Amino acid sequence: METLSQASGRYVRGGATKVRLVADTIRGCAVSDALGRLELSTRRAARDLEKVVRSAVANAENLDPGIDVDRLVVSEVYVDQGPSLPMRIRPQPMGRAHPIIKRTSHITVKLAGKKG
Repeated sequence: METLSQASGRYVRGGATKVRLVADTIRGCAVSDALGRLELSTRRAARDLEKVVRSAVANAENLDPGIDVDRLVVSEVYVDQGPSLPMRIRPQPMGRAHPIIKRTSHITVKLAGKKG
């Protein structure tokens, strides 16, 4: 399958491992099926992933206005770790301090046309 369009969401709040759990559920699915799964998911990362999938669909329609959206498939989804937001500290006993780490992710979605 040839990649028709792609979209990415960068600096998305949420750890990469948590977003990957949701991304694994839509890999290889038809776009309509993937969006349905994401809408019904209760995980916070599903909202961000849904936005990126919709953006990839819009990119495909922009490149080829006559494209049939029902024949698009999520060919690739990968989630990379982004930078952590500025560190703050959490006071600990005996004058110590532990960091508060706010993680971010980079989401990439690639769509391809279904054969047949």
